[in-house]
Amino acid sequence: MTTTEAGATAPSDDSTQNVTNTTHGYHKQKDEHLKRLRRIEGQIRGLQRMVDEDVYCIDILTQVSASTKALQSFALQLLEEHLRHCVADAAVRGGEEIDAKVDEATKAIARLLRT
Repeated sequence: MTTTEAGATAPSDDSTQNVTNTTHGYHKQKDEHLKRLRRIEGQIRGLQRMVDEDVYCIDILTQVSASTKALQSFALQLLEEHLRHCVADAAVRGGEEIDAKVDEATKAIARLLRT
């Protein structure tokens, strides 16, 4: 496992190690993504407040669902950008690189489906 900037852990397979010195697919929307993630962070903090304030269980669960959907939506957007940028670039290059990128994307999709 590796630690990300936000303090979360991410799998440390070899495919995540070869992305240095490249432009990532999300670079054009980076500011929008950060804004979106800050909103989601606010939702999570709101959940903490709700628990602290003894809010009704169903109301908390409703907010958990909204937070989960927000993260899933963010993940799908990031996946789309990865496919359009990174996988498409590898397809142009051909060879083993395209196979590696498709395998990497497939594993990412599998992880998203498990959540």
